[in-house]
Amino acid sequence: MNQGDRPFGKQLPRIVSTPPGPRSREMAARLSKVESRNITWSSPDWPVFWSEAEGANVRDADGNVFIDLTSAFGVALLGHRSAPLEKALREERLIHGMGDIHPPVRKLELLERLAELSPWDETRIVLGSTGSEAVEVALKTAALASGRPGVLAFEGSYHGLTLGSLAVTERPHFRSGFERRLYGGVAFAPWPEGARARRGTDAETNRCSAEDALERIRVFLSDGAPNGDEIGAIIVEPMQARGGARLAPDGFMSELSDLAAAFSAIVIADEIFTGLGRCGATLASSRVGLRPDIVCVGKSLGAGLPISACMAPAEIMDAWPDSGGEAVHTSTFLGHPLACSAAIGALEVFESEAISDQSERRGIQLLEALKAELRSVEGVREVRGLGLLIGVEFEDARGGPDAGAGVRIAERVLRDGLIVLPAGEVGEVVEFSPPVVLTDEQVTFAVGTIGRAAREVL
Repeated sequence: MNQGDRPFGKQLPRIVSTPPGPRSREMAARLSKVESRNITWSSPDWPVFWSEAEGANVRDADGNVFIDLTSAFGVALLGHRSAPLEKALREERLIHGMGDIHPPVRKLELLERLAELSPWDETRIVLGSTGSEAVEVALKTAALASGRPGVLAFEGSYHGLTLGSLAVTERPHFRSGFERRLYGGVAFAPWPEGARARRGTDAETNRCSAEDALERIRVFLSDGAPNGDEIGAIIVEPMQARGGARLAPDGFMSELSDLAAAFSAIVIADEIFTGLGRCGATLASSRVGLRPDIVCVGKSLGAGLPISACMAPAEIMDAWPDSGGEAVHTSTFLGHPLACSAAIGALEVFESEAISDQSERRGIQLLEALKAELRSVEGVREVRGLGLLIGVEFEDARGGPDAGAGVRIAERVLRDGLIVLPAGEVGEVVEFSPPVVLTDEQVTFAVGTIGRAAREVL
């Protein structure tokens, strides 16, 4: 099949102007005059300005066609401009409502669908617009239900950047400048490494075994947070996404759940990125042995529109008081009907098209192809993944993280028509979270391009 015969969405890259092209560069200069300098990073090699996207393809302002291996921060699992989104945009008659006063019909319908897929018999849910907002609700719920304000989180974690979610996000880059405003009752446990980690913590590589991580957690649960507050909740990603696509060793999440139960601590699963099919299951928690008491979902839920949810069994969520006409936690766009309509459609597709199974099959194909391509490349520490969340980690000559390797590769492959993102604390990982509609040809092209780039820049 010729490139011209492939529909947009299934095409291979077509570069007509070396990215970033003249229009993207001109727009970057304009953006710098109106946006906070903290937001969009700009260099001679970055960024490109998107003008159109469908399936696994993105077209930029200069007419270049790319393969998007990020699905736009994991949102477009079903592909850009998926059928549920298009249907909602075309048919929904109510664009805005009054979510906690006079609720939209779509809000009720979405809550009922979410309750059906939850792991509990009786589920109560709070909707939000962003992942950070869902995490905020989860932290508040856990504090009310446990009666203990302290929280245990993990090094390398990313749970959002609002003040509550930032308090449990460990990375100094995001916390710097705001430490005095953040809650001090958060203890950070080391994230355990896999089989390559030695027993104990390696000061040079910052790798910790599962046994020692669990022992540190046990001490925190017993002694409390750094400020002395008792710990009532553990928040954890079943697989760290932005932290570098990191999986804990087999059995760790089950033992973590056992520890939490022994100390009557509530387990919050942050499944904003990993949930709803991305990792080969409705919830990634079920794949890794985590038994959550509260679950946060988002990203792919809205098929491209902003919506999130915090879910818990009734006995936990009912720690919130009855509404007396004024909700304790709410927001203007709670239960936004257009986003709810897209989410209902997305959930129908997740089920009817077995998206979890598709993610697992495509993820295995991509993971094995990357392993084969990169097996002989010096500096590749590990290729790992779960479903369609995959990371390639690079190490330096001493066995420590190769700072910026993921950044260098992301910049290099952009010129060849691939969109990927760096991840990890120092950008030592290239992260892949593509849409499930990625074609065989696109996988083959992407893997070969990544291999060539790794050999060139490492």
